[in-house]
Amino acid sequence: MTFRHPTGALAAVAASILVLGGCASLAPYGPQMGQGGQGYSEAPIESNRYRVTYNGVGDPGPVADYALLRAAELTLERGYDWFEVTQRWTDGRPDPRGGVRPSVSIGAGSGRYGGFSTSGVGVGLGLNLTGPGATSTTLEVVMGRGTKPASPHAYDAREITRALGWR
Repeated sequence: MTFRHPTGALAAVAASILVLGGCASLAPYGPQMGQGGQGYSEAPIESNRYRVTYNGVGDPGPVADYALLRAAELTLERGYDWFEVTQRWTDGRPDPRGGVRPSVSIGAGSGRYGGFSTSGVGVGLGLNLTGPGATSTTLEVVMGRGTKPASPHAYDAREITRALGWR
């Protein structure tokens, strides 16, 4: 019988976890390709009012930026200068980054095994291997021409495309 040190096995498991954790990531900016895919979509509500959604995975910050960028692009495409966010929704689980999040538990117990009494303390290590979770941001925007309103929810479409349009 050969005894192997568990360090090599532990290193292999750790490497596998890191590879699996990096599989799902935010796709490059672009239109949504198919239901449930990543990307933007929009729906007109009125002639100058739209609902813009960006679906992605991982950290909600970049997904929200992509939704804002699409709202700015759409504003310019429709011949407007600025837009105001009148409603905003963000979906996703509390920790959408996923990946490896260790948890440690300690337990104690006693019992009978055959004719013997037993007691002991155990330590366990758990890992979340689900990867990054889905997240989305939906903006309802009203578009306008001329001088941008003084509202903190109003944005100059050209400034947003300059600031966030890294493509």
